[in-house]
Amino acid sequence: MLGTDFRTGSPNWIDLGSPDTGAAAAFYGAVFGWQFASAGPDAGGYGFFQKDGKTVGAVGPLSEEGAGSAWTTYFQSDDIQATARDVVAGGGAVRVEPMDVMGEGWMAQFTDPQGAQFAVWQPARTKGLEKASEDNTLVWVELHVGDPEAAILFYAGLFGWRSQEMQAPGMTYRVLSIKDGDQQEGSFGGVAPLQGEGEETRWVPYFAVADADVIATKVQENGGSVLMPASDVPDVGRIAWLADPGQAVFAVLKPNPRQA
Repeated sequence: MLGTDFRTGSPNWIDLGSPDTGAAAAFYGAVFGWQFASAGPDAGGYGFFQKDGKTVGAVGPLSEEGAGSAWTTYFQSDDIQATARDVVAGGGAVRVEPMDVMGEGWMAQFTDPQGAQFAVWQPARTKGLEKASEDNTLVWVELHVGDPEAAILFYAGLFGWRSQEMQAPGMTYRVLSIKDGDQQEGSFGGVAPLQGEGEETRWVPYFAVADADVIATKVQENGGSVLMPASDVPDVGRIAWLADPGQAVFAVLKPNPRQA
């Protein structure tokens, strides 16, 4: 499962672009118990979601014209300039050019060839998230895309990811792992084919929770919506798909104890 010992291609950061960061902080505080900490007066309203004083995500105002509220997953790059070149060579696009973030690290944002948005973080002082794979923190990231095999080839070209097929209800699911070490231990996410017309190509963050049904209720009570009610997935756990009041999509997972 996903951890905080980041290596090339590891998910190492997530942030939420929101039209109302104060409302977003209140919502996620009510749902997950997160506290908000500002990144400072020069950060343009950007700040951190924290659990027990440790960063588990971040939130900032929308910066791209016409952009909707959404979670962005960042993957570790050891050479962000090379990654940007590889994105373009692989048929993707650069949305935000590589930039130094106040000495904390380098970031860039991209769109893959099928339209899914993602980002990379090359660490300096800030290595990445400080907690993962425990209750109310990031545990998994999932790409929903029309052509999973083409997507895997694209990302393998960037990060060297490995993949392994498994059968899931109604689909072939592909589990992603970083390029180094034991493949199962290095798994952090998966790729699923789009289900039905109208589903958007995107990366979706999954947060581990103690009770997916309770979280779904909290989401509704605080102005969000339930896109897929909590349901059991064999050998995985209990999953719900949700959206916050700004329509940013995320999922929660109560892991099967045998998988945790």
